[in-house]
Amino acid sequence: MIRLTGVELRRLTARRITLIGVAGVVLITAFLLFVSWREARPLSAVEQQQSQLQFESAHKDWVAHHVQNEADCRESWDPNANPGANVNEVCGYPEPKASEFGKPQAVFAQLIPNLLQGSSYFLLFAAFLIGASFVAAEFSSGAIGNWLTFEPRRMRVYGSKIAAAGLWFVPLGVVITAAVTLGTYVVAAQLGSTAGTDWSHIIGTAVRVVVTTAMGAVLGAIVGLVLRHTAAAIGLVMGYIVLVEGVFGSFLQSAQPWLLGKNFDAFVLHDTTYNVNKCTTQSDGNYICDQLEKTLTFEHGAWYLGILTLVFITIGALVFQRRDVN
Repeated sequence: MIRLTGVELRRLTARRITLIGVAGVVLITAFLLFVSWREARPLSAVEQQQSQLQFESAHKDWVAHHVQNEADCRESWDPNANPGANVNEVCGYPEPKASEFGKPQAVFAQLIPNLLQGSSYFLLFAAFLIGASFVAAEFSSGAIGNWLTFEPRRMRVYGSKIAAAGLWFVPLGVVITAAVTLGTYVVAAQLGSTAGTDWSHIIGTAVRVVVTTAMGAVLGAIVGLVLRHTAAAIGLVMGYIVLVEGVFGSFLQSAQPWLLGKNFDAFVLHDTTYNVNKCTTQSDGNYICDQLEKTLTFEHGAWYLGILTLVFITIGALVFQRRDVN
């Protein structure tokens, strides 16, 4: 089994689409860091002067009119037209602050979660694509039949292929997440702030990104094995994203905890949130909807992805064991 996995790892490394996919991942990573650098740059002297003038104008207007504006708001307040709203929050006019004008300072602790989440998406897609092509190409060319004459025990062949797909992407995931994390840290240290950095949380997120990358490669290899064509595997994924995640998920909000995308985010980010509408009919006949924010926990996402991966591995094993390779 170990020797078979080693052979599959070398074959995966030698494939052209693997090299193209890795090059694409590196370019996207470099682009993310470039965008982070551009967004972190402070305002120019002229822009800072304009920002100061805007603040002074807003503060002058607040000093002159905030008392009258608040009094007018309270006088016209209708609690029936704004059910559940707080008059103090609606009619309060807080004093403008200089920090609210201009460009906010780039803070590493605020930037890195979103960047790691973005990295997880394109790493997952690249791993799935390369993993699907890695296995599907053998069925398209007929090479799998020749391979089974050398090693007729199909479960060993199957296990070596999905193991190689998952293991190959572990170092790639480590390198990319490390590059994103350290690159963003350097940018924030030079142009912004690194205060409040929780390295345990950041490292945990990076580790989970590596796990989902390897998981994506395994699922891609299994889908490629079942469908036997890379284009079919990509079509299946795109159809799921558009129909299930997009159309079905937007119409049936109560199903969001069972969508793959939400559970993926819950696992990578260690909890995520989603919104649902709670609608009621009031005594006067008005139909009122309030938007509620709910939390999808890390544990839910971990169990969801783990069970999904085991189900796919089992289905792939049954298909490969029983179906004719020709």
